[in-house]
Amino acid sequence: MSDDADLIRPSTNVPSHILQISADLRNIGRISFWLQLVLGVISAVLLSFGTLILLSSNQRTKGIEVGILAAIAGVIILAIAIFFTRRYVQYSKDILSPDPKERPKKKDTLQLIKTGLIFNLIGILLTVFGAEALVGIILQKSLLIPQATITADPNKFINSADVLIVQANTNSIAAHFAGLVCSLWLLNRVIHKINL
Repeated sequence: MSDDADLIRPSTNVPSHILQISADLRNIGRISFWLQLVLGVISAVLLSFGTLILLSSNQRTKGIEVGILAAIAGVIILAIAIFFTRRYVQYSKDILSPDPKERPKKKDTLQLIKTGLIFNLIGILLTVFGAEALVGIILQKSLLIPQATITADPNKFINSADVLIVQANTNSIAAHFAGLVCSLWLLNRVIHKINL
């Protein structure tokens, strides 16, 4: 609580553009953190359930492991991206130092935001790759089911675990997208401000 109070009543030695950058980093950092965290937790839970169901059943879809591994990698990269988003809030506090020498430099702030962007881009790449693999497998299953005929092989049917994993992967993509949008907005704001 005292940290927030310090942010509201900064030293009078801090220029107004620094106050604005600090407020942007703090507010957008918090929004991005919570969006990514909520979507990431949902993704991790759905992915865990779907993977456990598939591994414990005889209805494992051939080739789905690639999609699952890409989805897991996307969630792991999301955790790293969330860490960098949390650093935005910490930087917002560091920027308010009354001593200009103790403030992070503009290039350091930009580098932090760019690093967050890179992790979100890698995460999107992995999760999109996973989504393509998963949707392709589900499409193949649906096309192989003869119309108006029931087959005895349960591996040819689309099961709920397949769809659960696709949903988890889609949530990861949404979380990475939220992180990208927030980081790009911050990057734009910081670039257009005077040196920190």
